[in-house]
Amino acid sequence: MSRRPSPKPAAEDSRHDAPPFGSPDRRTDFAARAAGGPPGSSWRDRARSSAWMWPLLLGSALLVAGIAYLLLGETYIRPSLMLRALGGAGAAEHVVIVREFRLPRLVVAALAGAALSAAGALLQGVFRNPLAAPDLVGITGGAAAAAAAFLTFRPPGVSIHWLPAAAMAGAALLAVLVYAAAWRRGIEPGRLILVGIGIGALSSAFTSAILLLSSVYTATDAYIWLTGTVYGTSWQHVFTLLPWTALFLLLALRSGRTLNVLMLSDESAAGVGSHVERSRRGLIAISVGLAGSAVAIGGSIGFVGLIGPHLARQLVGPAASRLLPVSALCGALIVVLADLVARTAFLPYDVPVGVFTSAVGAPFFLYLLYRNRRSVR
Repeated sequence: MSRRPSPKPAAEDSRHDAPPFGSPDRRTDFAARAAGGPPGSSWRDRARSSAWMWPLLLGSALLVAGIAYLLLGETYIRPSLMLRALGGAGAAEHVVIVREFRLPRLVVAALAGAALSAAGALLQGVFRNPLAAPDLVGITGGAAAAAAAFLTFRPPGVSIHWLPAAAMAGAALLAVLVYAAAWRRGIEPGRLILVGIGIGALSSAFTSAILLLSSVYTATDAYIWLTGTVYGTSWQHVFTLLPWTALFLLLALRSGRTLNVLMLSDESAAGVGSHVERSRRGLIAISVGLAGSAVAIGGSIGFVGLIGPHLARQLVGPAASRLLPVSALCGALIVVLADLVARTAFLPYDVPVGVFTSAVGAPFFLYLLYRNRRSVR
C-alpha cells in the first residue's frame, strides 16, 4: 500500500510560487501594500509602527555623518574647535575650512543625493519596475548634455544661476524623446526603460562631442564634473540648488496618492478614476526636475536613484507617503558618506564621489537584473 506524499509547508509553497516583480500579481500585491490593504496585517502593523522611527534614525545618522564630514579632512579639526568655527569664532583658518569649504559641500551633497533618490523612487513607482532610475532611463544623460553645452557655450553675460534650468530643459527634452519613441498605443513600462537606455547612450555621445569642441580647461573641468563631484562647491551653488530641490521635493510628497494608484496596473488605475497617462507624465516631470537640478550642480552621480529607493522600500514598505521622504534621506546619507570617503581615504587626492557610488551601484544593478530576470522584458 503506497503512502500518499505529504504536502509541502505553506511557507515553502509561497516562496517558490511567488510571482516576479513585473508580473500583474506582484504589481497588484505591491500596490495593495502601498494602499494599506492585504496581504499580511502584520506587515502593515510593522510598517505603521516604524513610520516615524526610520526617518528619525536616518536623520540622526545623517547628522552624525555631517559632523564627521566637518571634522575630517586634510586638516583635522577637533569637535570643540569645529563648533566655534561653525559659529564664526576661533582661528580664522578653521572658520574658512568649516564655513566656506566643508559646510557648503556637505549641503550640496545632501541635496543632490536627496533629489536623485526621490526621483528614482518616483520612476520606479510610475514604471512599476525596480530597475528604473534617472541615470538608467536617460534623464540624467540629457541633463548632463545640456549642462555641458551651457558651460561650454555660455555667453559672458549669462549668470551661472541658469545652469539648473538648462539641465532641467535637457532632461525634459530627453524625457519627451524617450516617451515619444516608446509610445505604441500607450506606454509599456519595460519598453520605455529600454528606449531610455538607448537614447541615454546617444546623449552621452553628444556630450563627448561637445567636450571636443570646448577648450582644454573647460573640457577637463567638465569631464571631472560628469563623473559626479561636489568638489569646489560654494554657498552660491547651495543657493542655486536649494530652491529647485525644495520645490520639486514638495511636489513629489504632494503626489504620493497619485503614485500609489499608478503602482496598480493601468486598467486598475483607470478603474478607480485616475487619468493614467496624465498622472504618469506629471510624475515624470517632477522626477525630471529633481534629477536635472541635482545633475546641474553635482554632475552625474551614478546609481543613487537606484540604491536609495530600494533601501527605503526595505525599511518602510512601498507606500509613497513613507517611501518618498525616507528615499530622500537615504540618498542624502549615501552621497554624504560616499563623498566623505572620497575626500579622506586617498589624501591628498580628492576622488569624485561618483566613482564610489558607481562602484557600489553597478554590482547592485546587476544583482537586481539577475533577481528580476524573469520579469524584465
